[in-house]
Amino acid sequence: MSASSDGLTAPADARRGRTAARRVTNDYSALARLVRESGLLRRRYAYYWTRMVLTVAAFGGVWAGVVLVGPSWWQLALAVAMALVLAQLAFLGHDSAHRQIFRSRAWNDWTARVLANGLVGLSHAWWTLKHDAHHTAPNQEGRDPDISPGIIAFTPAVMATRHGWRRWLARRQGWWFLPLLTLEGVNLHVASLRTVLGRGPVPHRWVEAPVLLVRLVGYVTVLAVLLPPAIAGAFLAVQLAVFGVLLGGAFAPNHKGMPIVPANADVDFLRRQVLMSRNIRGSVTVDFLMGGLNRQVEHHLFPSMPRPNLKRVQPLVRDYCAQLGVTYTEVGFLTSYRTVIDYLNDVEHRARDPFSCPVAASLGR
Repeated sequence: MSASSDGLTAPADARRGRTAARRVTNDYSALARLVRESGLLRRRYAYYWTRMVLTVAAFGGVWAGVVLVGPSWWQLALAVAMALVLAQLAFLGHDSAHRQIFRSRAWNDWTARVLANGLVGLSHAWWTLKHDAHHTAPNQEGRDPDISPGIIAFTPAVMATRHGWRRWLARRQGWWFLPLLTLEGVNLHVASLRTVLGRGPVPHRWVEAPVLLVRLVGYVTVLAVLLPPAIAGAFLAVQLAVFGVLLGGAFAPNHKGMPIVPANADVDFLRRQVLMSRNIRGSVTVDFLMGGLNRQVEHHLFPSMPRPNLKRVQPLVRDYCAQLGVTYTEVGFLTSYRTVIDYLNDVEHRARDPFSCPVAASLGR
């Protein structure tokens, strides 16, 4: 009697499958244990307090410069400076929303609200809802809002809905992706207002809505009072454009052009975060301009890890992925943008083949 006929093979295959599944599931647990033991999840209070004080001081300094320079076109240089400062405040709000700064959840949440709503003009509630969904399922169709249908078609499914001149533009969308980032600042403010003034549930709406409105209206009003109309308008336009490029440019190269996950795919946490994320090599300048998000793999694996520790944990994560045979992607800054542009110009072909689930492959499904 053969092994297959007496029912021994199927149970053996099932046992091997369950063992492989447990091994894959335990991969992240083992890495997390190593990281906890390394102490890299501890808070970095001195780092964050110093950064927050200096950045808020810079925010006040730019406003002082606006008053001192007066009605001059040199104000446009200050508009660029303002965009840089606001981007840094937004990154601090991002870190606080991820609970990187304080042990207390309440302290993190309220710090994020003050930074985002009060200083930057973005809704903390809107950002948290959108960003948490992205972290839960990066690059997964139907779940990640960052690849949902919009002006840019990020997936073949979205491309299939474009016809005529819209399809012609979509096939060349990589070339106008960077110019479109200049409008991202406006888009972020509008999305924030829609959330806090909409009908959907918003935690602490009674705080978020008035603070956000005062920040946005007050900002424009102060510019109108301090500067002639033409210069005030130019200041606002330049600040919003640079701000959009800085924020959009910090997030776009981290996932765009990486594998797209079908809606029904089942991928374990470690591979879901590593395989769909891309790190950007660079200097201190890249770290500063991208708010530490250039170490996207580590950030997605440990979203509550303080920003300065991401660089320190990177060798551990990279070596661990090498041991597992999990592809760890890291490229230069310019290469990342070239990849994004090439991908967007050829979405329907580059992403035509479905994502091959590494978990399914390892389990022999």
